[in-house]
Amino acid sequence: MKIKLPNNKKLILFDGVCNLCNASVQYVIKHDSHDVFLFAALQSDIGEQIIKHNKIDVSKIDSILLYTPDAGIDYKSTAALKIASQLGFPQNLMTVFFIIPAVIRNKVYDYIAKNRYKWYGKKESCWIPTPELRSKFLG
Repeated sequence: MKIKLPNNKKLILFDGVCNLCNASVQYVIKHDSHDVFLFAALQSDIGEQIIKHNKIDVSKIDSILLYTPDAGIDYKSTAALKIASQLGFPQNLMTVFFIIPAVIRNKVYDYIAKNRYKWYGKKESCWIPTPELRSKFLG
């Protein structure tokens, strides 16, 4: 199953009830000067379709997902670093962390992901984008 995205777009799937995740999405939107990214909550229909099709166990991969039609799915620290690489200077400097093996990067990522609700809180329902941002979100 290949989700059809507009040309040269990448889809970020995020936890729609996580305050840290929502703040991260808003940060990406603000710094996405090349208009590369679209967004969908993991809890949305498209998020659930991608998770199901790719047989992703969200209890084991508590993560942001980056879906690129040609490259497939990236998750955890690899997804975060690939997103940062598209945001321009100075955010793209984060790619220096690719020199650290993914197993080590993902231990740090998992620690933050495990504690994100405790540290940043959780919403009762998914964040609803403003009308100006709605075109960046898939349902």
